Amino acid sequence: MPKTSARLLSLLSLLQVRRDWPGALLAERLEVSARTVRRDVDRLRELGYPVAALKGPEGGYRLEAGAELPPLRFDDEQAVALAVALRLATTSGVGIEEAAARALATVRQVMPARLRHRVDALRVTAVEGERSGTLDSGVLVALGAAVHACEVLRFDYAPVSAAADGAPQRRRAEPHHLVVRDGRWYLVAWDLDRSGWRTFRADRITPRIPTGPGFTPREPPGGDVAAFVADRFRGGSGGWPCLGEVLLDLPAAAVSAYLRDGVVEELGPDRCRLVLGSWSWIGLAAELGRFDAAIEVVGPAELREACARLAHRYADAAAEPSP
Repeated sequence: MPKTSARLLSLLSLLQVRRDWPGALLAERLEVSARTVRRDVDRLRELGYPVAALKGPEGGYRLEAGAELPPLRFDDEQAVALAVALRLATTSGVGIEEAAARALATVRQVMPARLRHRVDALRVTAVEGERSGTLDSGVLVALGAAVHACEVLRFDYAPVSAAADGAPQRRRAEPHHLVVRDGRWYLVAWDLDRSGWRTFRADRITPRIPTGPGFTPREPPGGDVAAFVADRFRGGSGGWPCLGEVLLDLPAAAVSAYLRDGVVEELGPDRCRLVLGSWSWIGLAAELGRFDAAIEVVGPAELREACARLAHRYADAAAEPSP
């Protein structure tokens, strides 16, 4: 890389770290003269970066928001998508949180005001899964704006699938948080028609315009929206509706690597105790089968019966068809 180009990148990086930079300090950090700094600032301006000169005894420079994102030419939807992706990455748990936070701050700083306001309105909480779900970006922005403005949301809520019976339901709710879990977006809101907290799948929501009156935000149950949503997916009453205990002929480390909700206790080098929950006893029995190891059911009786029913079904499925 030519020396001048490398110096320009270093100068741009410094301008993005803090709001105001004295010219002399920039020259010292770059190990060049004040005159060279002035020339490099002019080159950045030619590339489209809005670098303002500061008045004062020492003078200085500031990188300001411009009319577009230089030097790349993003459209509005691409810019919002980039900011949302970086915000989710800050809670990814894969070791890139700090870098993602710095990247988000950099992108936001040079965004036009109209886009920066849209991004700031999207307050997102990520729970256990950070993959973005299939969702109309216009719906996502509308939900984020209602959360940010604390305005009652009126919307049509579609059935769980196209094959399900019934027309979309007309709903009213006070939106509080946008949540991502296992590749889907959810709206955590206070349901005005049912007087309780609910989680709504965002891809089933069709917002109605205009929004309703403003409201005073409520504290989510327990004060932790992530814990509230996780509890909802475990049955909504602090735990799964079906909870069983088994002994597996596998090392505890091999089992725990594939668990999200469950407790594993090591009993030996190749044996462990597992306590696991599910929505149904059959579902729990099927989940235990995926470990491909000998299973001893400790309890309860419902899990033992579910294993027996599943065994008969699998035996029938494996039988040779009649000629």
